[in-house]
Amino acid sequence: MTTAAASRTRLATDNISLSYGAGRSTGLGLMGLGLLAGLAVLGMGFSGAMGLTLKHAVAVYLIGAMGVLAMSLGGLFYVMAFHLTNAGWSATIRRQAENLASFLPFAWLLMLPVLGVEIATHGTLYLWLNPDYYTDHALQNKAAFFYAPLSIVDHDTHEPVKGAVFPAFFVIRAVCYGLIWTYLSRRLCRLSREQDVKANASLAAKARFTSAWGMLAFALSTAFASFDWLMSVDFKFFSTMWPVWYFAGSAFSGMSLLVLVFARLKSMGKLEGVVTPEHFHDKGKLIFSFTVFWAYISFSQYFLIWYSNIPEETAFFHYRSFVGSAWRGLGIFLMIGHFIAPFLIGLFRPVKKSPLALGLLAVWCLFVHFADIYFMVRPMVEAGSNHPVAILSHLWVDVVAIVGLFAVLVGYLIVKVPASSLVPVNDPYMDEALEHRNYV
Repeated sequence: MTTAAASRTRLATDNISLSYGAGRSTGLGLMGLGLLAGLAVLGMGFSGAMGLTLKHAVAVYLIGAMGVLAMSLGGLFYVMAFHLTNAGWSATIRRQAENLASFLPFAWLLMLPVLGVEIATHGTLYLWLNPDYYTDHALQNKAAFFYAPLSIVDHDTHEPVKGAVFPAFFVIRAVCYGLIWTYLSRRLCRLSREQDVKANASLAAKARFTSAWGMLAFALSTAFASFDWLMSVDFKFFSTMWPVWYFAGSAFSGMSLLVLVFARLKSMGKLEGVVTPEHFHDKGKLIFSFTVFWAYISFSQYFLIWYSNIPEETAFFHYRSFVGSAWRGLGIFLMIGHFIAPFLIGLFRPVKKSPLALGLLAVWCLFVHFADIYFMVRPMVEAGSNHPVAILSHLWVDVVAIVGLFAVLVGYLIVKVPASSLVPVNDPYMDEALEHRNYV
């Protein structure tokens, strides 16, 4: 028996598949409970139950939604990157990245309650939607980005208009993001599953072509979505590093979640000889790489804003870092927890090769990923108020909203993973992936 033929024996059906419908009821139940938890927090904010404000409720829901969106975007990024680089080793892990990317339409839908509430209430969290701020010079200079072709300034009197203006350009962009992400994820997943049946190498070429222009569309849509949905929470603040920071978190958290998926599959006795310690080693190296990249981008963003000393920009970080700030401790925690700890742990090869050790590290990485977005968004709930900031105020609500929306993604994967083969069996690089070895 040739080496290639021997390798192919590892692709026995019982090794690369789960029984169809396995865990379906659990997954659907988890999705339902998670969505209910997120919407319940918004409902509490509307009603003022237990003293929770709508602004607080929208903020923590936004943190959860943008966190799971980042993971899904990370999945899409890896699918396209693997195709573009012809990374042979990745053939056995790409299917699960496709499953993660296929959540993107649902991740986009999870953002709709935030956008709907903000537009309907004329800016609870996004203050640029509030007509009271139309007189702000900073907003007037940025208004076209949100409201074009409409305007918040009367063209005849050059005075701010009375009443709320519909954010037409903002909504148009939001629709475009959903269409781009849905098309890319659906097309790449469809081509991959079609190849399972037809074993046609031309399908891989089509996926590579889609990934070529798709990577540009991905970069632009992700960048502007991070501007629109996260950075505009403080409309006076601006950073050209912001979309790169969000992308770094996407790649970091996306691979962390994929590690957990594979660790779980291995614990079930699946993918024996298909996804090996060598593949875990590579996934660990990617987590390590984006740990360093995130730290580099985060420091660069902070340093450039500190150095330029523009009040509209420095206020954003000053509020989160000055001595006595309630958020300073969280910032220090992120330096240690999001960079120093995973960096030092990730240096050790045995950690990267062990599904258990790397899985535990991945759990921590997902936690600090949400903490990172929390640090950026949550302080805006009390920003500008005269009462002291209480980080622990309604902390349980924050946890319920974030964990609930993450549960929607986890439940989706529980349903999605058994729906097809665990690996793209007819991928042209499958033989290379099965024999993959690391030499560094």
